[in-house]
Amino acid sequence: MRPIWKGAISFGMVTIPVKLYSATEDRDIHFRLLHRPDAAPVAEKRFCTVEDREVSWDELARGYEVSRGEYVLVEPEELDAIAPETARTIEIDDFVDLHEIDPIYFEKSYFLEPEDVGAKPFQLLRRALEETGRVAVGRVAIRTKEKLATLRVYGDTIALETMFWPDEIRATSSLEVPNDEKRQPSAKEMQMARSLVENLSADFRPDAYHDEYRAAVEQLIQRKMHGEGPRARPEAPAPKVTDLMEALEASVRAARAKRGAKPGEAAEAAREAQPVKEAAAAPAKRRRKSAA
Repeated sequence: MRPIWKGAISFGMVTIPVKLYSATEDRDIHFRLLHRPDAAPVAEKRFCTVEDREVSWDELARGYEVSRGEYVLVEPEELDAIAPETARTIEIDDFVDLHEIDPIYFEKSYFLEPEDVGAKPFQLLRRALEETGRVAVGRVAIRTKEKLATLRVYGDTIALETMFWPDEIRATSSLEVPNDEKRQPSAKEMQMARSLVENLSADFRPDAYHDEYRAAVEQLIQRKMHGEGPRARPEAPAPKVTDLMEALEASVRAARAKRGAKPGEAAEAAREAQPVKEAAAAPAKRRRKSAA
């Protein structure tokens, strides 16, 4: 792997020279835009909208639009002059419990590798994080952008997770989430929902999950390479409308069967749910009787 950043971790009065590597890789299938008649790749060119001509890279500059059609040009050396210290150093500010950080803040993962001279202090920090059960929170600048970040133990190294700033997280206040009493689940429905969650609970095994769509695209490409046509898409079953209790009961039975529960246990769950189903249907029966 090739490091994308070199600098140091600032840990109190300790400086740890490190290299930063991307911890993930893009495995998506990428398509090129082609000219359909001759299947030739389409190239994107840079045109000046005023002179209506193609321009070279040395004619380009960065600009910020301050009003419609009006820009302020910013030179690279001007940006370098105001670059934060975190462009060269990962500044650790605090140590916190990981569970205190909502996952919505996490953006991208990286691995850290110490330079030879920083091997011992690197292990010092790693073991301190491991033994205290904390993660370090700090700041780092990657590709001209300063990011909030955490450092945590990952295997035999330290992983850096870049994070969104608080003002980059959108508020949920604009969402229309129904929260009135009429649409709250009943105690029996909650009981069945908890049972469903318990029956679907398992240890997290990442290798149990696969990108089925990517596999299907790869198979499609292989078939077309061998001159085969696309296969007909199977017709999706029509959606079945059921009441909430019926859906929960069926889900619990299916979950228990999937986990290898004995048939008697599934039947017992159905019997336990039957009074709940009848109780849920009772108000509807009373309404029909009163209407008659």
